[in-house]
Amino acid sequence: MGKELCALSQAAAEVFARADRILGFPLSRLCFEGPPESLNDTINTQPAVLTVSVAALRALEARLGSPVFVAGHSLGEFSALVAAGVLPFEEALLLVQERGRLMKEAGERNPGGMAAILGLKKAEVEELCNQACKATGGYVGVANDNCPGQVVISGDEEALQAAMGKVKAAGARKVVRLAVSIAAHSPLMAEAAAAFRRALEAVTFRPPAVPFVANATAGPVTDPDQIREALGRQLTSPVRWTESVHWMIRQGAARFVEVGPGKVLTSLLRRIDRRVKGQTTEQVMRSTEYGIQNT
Repeated sequence: MGKELCALSQAAAEVFARADRILGFPLSRLCFEGPPESLNDTINTQPAVLTVSVAALRALEARLGSPVFVAGHSLGEFSALVAAGVLPFEEALLLVQERGRLMKEAGERNPGGMAAILGLKKAEVEELCNQACKATGGYVGVANDNCPGQVVISGDEEALQAAMGKVKAAGARKVVRLAVSIAAHSPLMAEAAAAFRRALEAVTFRPPAVPFVANATAGPVTDPDQIREALGRQLTSPVRWTESVHWMIRQGAARFVEVGPGKVLTSLLRRIDRRVKGQTTEQVMRSTEYGIQNT
């Protein structure tokens, strides 16, 4: 993860070198070589994804210039804040390392899970989750509104299983249990969220250079204190991704670049609005459209 990007961009390679120094261990080697079981531990995954994303950002800046809006899906909010100048990379990296530690501990204290539901509307899934909560006395609810027809639910084991059964019976095209043992973006993360708010209070947030569209509000947040508050809510509140993208499109955004590893958000964009253009980092880096090959 990120190895080819570093070969293409010295700016990207410098981000990895800085991450290694800040964290005090070779995160770059873990990203490039694994092993997967270590990289997939959330304590390592979160700093790794942020580092690759910021490395991609620095490589892309010379080609694309500055964005008009920034938004990030869940953990991606931190790389979006680096892009907007709200947080320096060093502080963002230490915050996401702490975020990963707290989420892992919360999952051990309050185990749960998540599942992707394909083929039902968000309102239908919400109602079925409410029914599962009443039936079990536990909690399950919508964690991610990714795009029309794709919703992720999160909750404790009994309620989650009940909700999965209900959405299947209601005609969901596909129900996929995610390979995680935490109930992210749900009340089961309350203890982690409280501790993370204390970590956020210790960091200085700067006014964003461009509007930051937050998961918790699905709209622009430009005041530093409000950004801190939105991040504090993020662990327990849903990722309102569909609404966030629609808001940017209504403001005139017609081109979106996915900054970081993979192409998940670009795929979601096609489901949200096919009229706008989406590109991955790899597509931009390999394109001759921008006339810069090694930046």
